[in-house]
Formats: sequence, structure tokens, C-alpha cells
Amino acid sequence: MQAIRSRDTSPEMAVRRLVHARGLRYRVSSRPLPALRRTADLVFRPARVAVFIDGCYWHGCPEHYVPPRTNSGYWSDKVLRNVRRDRDTDNALREAGWTVLRFWEHEAPDACALQITTTVQRLRRGVD
Repeated sequence: MQAIRSRDTSPEMAVRRLVHARGLRYRVSSRPLPALRRTADLVFRPARVAVFIDGCYWHGCPEHYVPPRTNSGYWSDKVLRNVRRDRDTDNALREAGWTVLRFWEHEAPDACALQITTTVQRLRRGVD
């Protein structure tokens, strides 16, 4: 488990590079809400946008998640807890007025960066 990266993963880095190249600046692995002990991969504070790039295995991707063969009870429960925590995080942020964007690691970085850029720019202009 120590080898599992929680930040600076390849999919996250690809999206970050593209978003940065489009002129947006952000916080990395930051808490959107100080009281919420969870971090988003990219945080745009003035626009109140939190971006998460979820790994297919650890977050239970409907397309790519394959239950493990060994110790399946433990790992399946672990993934289920992660999914529940993700939904709880989404709800807490939305209730606090944040926009939550979630992407899977298998999604095209260009498409993710475009959606992030469009959303942040729209919210910065004050258009909902």
C-alpha cells in the first residue's frame, strides 16, 4: 500500500499540464474546505471548483473495476468505502457552494482539461 501514489499520478499530471498550458492556475492536493479532511487533486479557490481524477481500481470504475481474487472481501469493502467517501465528499462540497468535477483515469486528458477550463472560466465570469 505504501507504493500507491495519492498524488502526482500519470493521469493527474497529464491533465495538470494541459490545464496549466491553457493559462489556469490552481492548488494541488489541497483541501477545498478546511473542515473537511479530504483533498482534491486540483483546487480553484476563487471559482470554487474541486477536481478529482479517480483511479479505476481504487474508486470502483463501472467499466474497468475487476474484483480481486485474493482477499476479495477486504479489498471489495475497501473500494466500496472509497466510493461512499467520494459521494460524501461531493455532497459536502456542493452544499458549501463548490462545483465538483470527477474524471476517471482512463478518460482522455484533453477532454478533461477542456471541461475543467470551460467550467472554471464560466464560474470566474459569474455565469451559472
